[in-house]
Amino acid sequence: MTDALRNVALVAHVDHGKTTLVDAMLRASGALRPGRPAVDRALDSNALERERGITILAKCASVAWRGLRVNIVDTPGHADFSGEVERILDMVDGALVLVDAVEGPMPRTGFVVGKALARGLKPVVVVNKADRAEARPHAVLDAAFDLFAALGAGDDQLDFPFLFASGREGWAVRDLDDPRDGLAPLFETVARAVPPPAGDAGAPFAMLASLLESDAYLGRVLTGRVHSGALRANAPIKALDLAGRAVEVGRATKLLAFRGLERVPTDRAAAGDLVAVAGLDRATVADTLCAPEVDSPLPAPPIDPPTVAIAVSVNDSPFAGRDGAKLTGRELGARLEREAAGNVALSVSRAGDDAFEVAGRGELQLGVLVETLRREGFEMSIGRPRVLFREEDGRRLEPVEEATADVDEADAGAVVEGLAVRRGVVVDMRPGAGGRTRLVLRVPSRGLIGYHGRFLADTRGAGVLNRAFSGWEPHCGPIPGRRAGVLVATAAGRASAWALAQLEARGTLFVAPGDPIYAGMIVGENNRGGDLEVNPLRAKQLTNFRAAGKDDAIRLAPPRRLGLERAIAYIADDERVEVTPRAVRLRKRDLDPHVRKRAARRAAPARPERRTER
Repeated sequence: MTDALRNVALVAHVDHGKTTLVDAMLRASGALRPGRPAVDRALDSNALERERGITILAKCASVAWRGLRVNIVDTPGHADFSGEVERILDMVDGALVLVDAVEGPMPRTGFVVGKALARGLKPVVVVNKADRAEARPHAVLDAAFDLFAALGAGDDQLDFPFLFASGREGWAVRDLDDPRDGLAPLFETVARAVPPPAGDAGAPFAMLASLLESDAYLGRVLTGRVHSGALRANAPIKALDLAGRAVEVGRATKLLAFRGLERVPTDRAAAGDLVAVAGLDRATVADTLCAPEVDSPLPAPPIDPPTVAIAVSVNDSPFAGRDGAKLTGRELGARLEREAAGNVALSVSRAGDDAFEVAGRGELQLGVLVETLRREGFEMSIGRPRVLFREEDGRRLEPVEEATADVDEADAGAVVEGLAVRRGVVVDMRPGAGGRTRLVLRVPSRGLIGYHGRFLADTRGAGVLNRAFSGWEPHCGPIPGRRAGVLVATAAGRASAWALAQLEARGTLFVAPGDPIYAGMIVGENNRGGDLEVNPLRAKQLTNFRAAGKDDAIRLAPPRRLGLERAIAYIADDERVEVTPRAVRLRKRDLDPHVRKRAARRAAPARPERRTER
């Protein structure tokens, strides 16, 4: 049976066409029948994925082609979700490595490919988007070979098969002169190059749980590849943790196999199959699901540790409870623990009665988590992201990322200058097509927090910035933070147009007339350093005298609205982001101005004593 089965992962940089290629494979195999409604990016079923156009969660699908069944695992391309990539690579035997025919290998391409090569997976390179007018497929293929060599690929991995393809148009060819009439060459290459799954069919059942989700009807559902033996529906099973301790004992109440985009019930899962198992209440990712007689767990690959953390606490602002339905620390803590149980790249620790520290791979991953929680009805207070350091041989190490910026030639100097201030070091700088320049820099993760807004301003919105975790290096010294102060409200009520008109000269406003305000809320950015307390509620004083122009209509510039991720990156250490299902507000951590002043005095450096010469 396993000879007619292949398990492959799709790995690539973000926006290189993984999910679009999966759509084409599903259509070519008949999994998307003509009678069914057409769905673009079928595997991106999560609402946030469809809104952002990215893959956040790894997902499985299965296609049948001429007697061959190919199980496909679609993986995220963003480095922030690399935990999703690392834990599912154990489920597959090969990797379809997609590379954009214009952009070529990018930082996250190297990251996910490096993980796949380290696990001994056989790569198949697909130069995607070869139909584009500016495509340079052969140069990109050479660049992919150089990348594999730099990542330490073995001789058999360097001798990889390759194809040129267009996921959007639904064709793949071995040579650009071949007829472009379908994906048959892709399926043939997968069947020939990717080995069938290995496994001892006569041994007791064992499976490593790689994905976890919750189902309204089935409860906890664990997905993974059967490493040995076979499992029948309703058979007794148990779960072992990494240390070999029994987590729980139960029954496999439901077995689900992947067929097309759907999971269908099955009576039996054999070695090599990808299957979802329901029936256990406490087992989680990296646990071994096995027959009762098995005593040793399957080895789980190590997961890279988190690099960035944020403080998450219940909303304690004067507006708490207006929008959300989940307001207590107990509800928030239980939800964060459930998230950490299914996402091995996240860790959650308690920082107080109603406060928690959530650590992950980057700002995007943490921002997506907070956005998910707010859509579920939670109200929260979020602190500024901070980088996690580690100690090694008496040295303090910090995470460093490789940042790749594609910018107009005229903007390259501003980008280099902006990142140099943040301790960035230029690694490579080369001209690109159409007057563009590609910059490659190594930058501490601290320096990239909050930098994206500055990057868009320096490149006038035309630049593209990509980043990927590179490693740990010695602490490189202080990095300047936000230079501008903020405008802090001193009263509660609704903002008035007249008051905001007077404040426009002071800085950039974050609120509009009529917006609800409370004392301690941040209503704008100060033009100068330092915070300024203002009253955005003041009304125009009425008098008995009228003059020409006195009643002219007030014209205000549109307020600068900060989205969730921009707001989290913008705030300083003594500030918070209030997040509710309907609003994102900036505020001071301490709403009382007297408390803020005392905290500022304590934080200020001590003044040297004056000596009087006699």
